[in-house]
Amino acid sequence: MNPDKTVKIGLIGAGAIGSFHGESIARRVHGAQLAAIADPAAEAAQRLAERLHCASATTDARQIIADPAIDAVIIATPARFHSELIVMAAEAGKAVFCEKPMALTIAEADRAIAAARAAKVPLQVGFNRRYDKAWSEAQRSVAAGALGTPQLLRSLTRDPGLADPARVPPWAIFLETLIHDFDTLRFFNPGSEVVEVYAIADALVRPDFKSRGLLDTALVSLRFDNGAMACAEANFQAAYGYDVRGEVFGSGGMIKMGDVRCSNATHFGANGINSPTTRLNTDLFHDAYTAQLAEFVETIHSGQVRGPTGEAARAALAIALACIRSVAEARPVRLTEVLPA
Repeated sequence: MNPDKTVKIGLIGAGAIGSFHGESIARRVHGAQLAAIADPAAEAAQRLAERLHCASATTDARQIIADPAIDAVIIATPARFHSELIVMAAEAGKAVFCEKPMALTIAEADRAIAAARAAKVPLQVGFNRRYDKAWSEAQRSVAAGALGTPQLLRSLTRDPGLADPARVPPWAIFLETLIHDFDTLRFFNPGSEVVEVYAIADALVRPDFKSRGLLDTALVSLRFDNGAMACAEANFQAAYGYDVRGEVFGSGGMIKMGDVRCSNATHFGANGINSPTTRLNTDLFHDAYTAQLAEFVETIHSGQVRGPTGEAARAALAIALACIRSVAEARPVRLTEVLPA
């Protein structure tokens, strides 16, 4: 594509994260235009289109995918629709940015990757933490050998609240929350892959929903093929705010990432010392969410995916699926057990 050409992007999904991505394209990403919005809820699509001065709003994603004037799509629908939309968009020749998880099964992931490869279109997945300043700095330090050999890694996600437990999909704590941490741990240990996991999970926030399949708290131990060990944890209700942190400990040192505080300002008063905390993922990772879409636009021009690929999303998904089996069978699970022979 001509590097001076404005990239016309269609947004599929006008929920919370879709709306933020649409706003990024419309207002914060140079060289891109939000050309159309699709959502099954007509009012949501139209309302977002009006707010962002987007010319087209529809309830049919296929209308966007079939439009020859649109160069790329952002898929921000519920996860169960992701892989099919990727295939449809790729077959129509569109570059694809898809929110995580890219798919819910390895077969779906392989089909999506194959479709993008066959069509020779970029496929980038929304693992936004890679674009956060602290996370990317940590990865560069590890890759440069500044920490020596990675030995212990840690990543955690604690959401600030569980608004409606009835709407949480099955196994979401692994497939939609900890999948970020699994990608982060792979990102911090480049060139190595997870070979075994042991996971435990329970409903500690809303035990009354456990019988309906909700698991809201989880802890995972992971072993890499280079001997490094890692842990990942998640909880759906941190009373103090949105908490995402990481740590890499190596033979030559350690690096830590993440801070729940909005800033490094500390308030001293009659009731003690306190700091305001972040409550939304789009606030904590505001710049990272935007940066990943800026790189997506650059990718459309170059044709080369530099960000999280379909293959990276498949690797994180395999870890999540191994965790699900580990919880279900109460035993360690090797990744080979969930991957095709």
